Amino acid sequence: MYDFVVVGAGPAGSRFARSAAEAGRDVLVLESGEIGRPLACSGHVSLDIWDFLPGEGDRRESSESRAVNDERSESSAASAHDDLFQNDIYGARFHLGGADSEAHTFYKDEPVSNAIDRVGLDKTLAECAEQAGAEVRDGYTVTDVDEKPGRVEVTAKGPDGVESFECRIVAGADGPRSRVRQEVGLPDPEELLHGVLGFDFEPDDEDYVDVHLTVPRFFAWRIPRGEAGVEYGLAVAPGDDAPGRFEELLEDYDVELDERCSGAIPIGPPERTVGKRSFLVGDAAAQTKPFTGGGIIYGMRAADIAAREIDPEQPATLENYETAWREELASEQRLGKLIRAGYSMPKPIQKAGMKAFSGEIGVHMDRPTSLFSKAQLRALLSWN
Repeated sequence: MYDFVVVGAGPAGSRFARSAAEAGRDVLVLESGEIGRPLACSGHVSLDIWDFLPGEGDRRESSESRAVNDERSESSAASAHDDLFQNDIYGARFHLGGADSEAHTFYKDEPVSNAIDRVGLDKTLAECAEQAGAEVRDGYTVTDVDEKPGRVEVTAKGPDGVESFECRIVAGADGPRSRVRQEVGLPDPEELLHGVLGFDFEPDDEDYVDVHLTVPRFFAWRIPRGEAGVEYGLAVAPGDDAPGRFEELLEDYDVELDERCSGAIPIGPPERTVGKRSFLVGDAAAQTKPFTGGGIIYGMRAADIAAREIDPEQPATLENYETAWREELASEQRLGKLIRAGYSMPKPIQKAGMKAFSGEIGVHMDRPTSLFSKAQLRALLSWN
């Protein structure tokens, strides 16, 4: 019997598998298709991403486990940044209209974020989980999760037919439309937006992303990705015309895309994320930023909390995880929700706010609470 079966090998699932395996747990990860595919998530991330990848920046890895893994991770430690990095981003240009509209620029003199290879990120994190001792299998679609006294039975359709796996705890890291969440009867996120992405492979190493507050209740974006090209995207509320609005964005930029994809973006955590012998992590738990929809870093922070708090032989410790991850992310998510409300304010108020605050910033893109930091205060004072 496994200690944990993790359903989903995205960033949150693979990060939990790695952290749990490093803690001595017996972990199986099941991914429904090819790891990293189909792509349905932006590759624009804060610099914190490198803390979760092999190398000196991985401060979350214990010195003991690092010593164990030094030999087998040496090559990946040297290459993770080079393999995944695409472009440095120094700030954002905010528009209330299209591509040619007035831009309000927010910037730093050093990179604030990176564009990365999003598919490569999933593959690298899954490899990290395997190196830590987790068993990772792709091509396994989970069809049933049954919480029984003393164990959980997970049924999946794999390359060789239907198989069943027993574990003490099952982790639902299987995205916005989580099958685990459905099977164990946990509630849905507050909201599922419809996100659309597209890629132009013409190289672009520009320093700024473009954000357009032209989509009701959310926004559209353009992200330069260096030699990998440019990412375009937007998200809309259910029932809105995502394809039509996306075509308008592309026409505005006069661009034809080489690749497209789409997916759901969960906003607002459900009332509960733990069951009798189950828990949700990452997008399945809507551990995302309400003002951007991004959840890579939040999900991996929650994954580390799960590995720390949950004892597979003591299901009652699931409640420790429920409490701890909410305490970790609550302030950021609450403030992020208020920031998102600004997207729907009347245009004159938006314009006045942007003029007042555009310029050098001291804000961390994953931490809305940094709006009240000393760094941001210094940036505000420097404008005078």
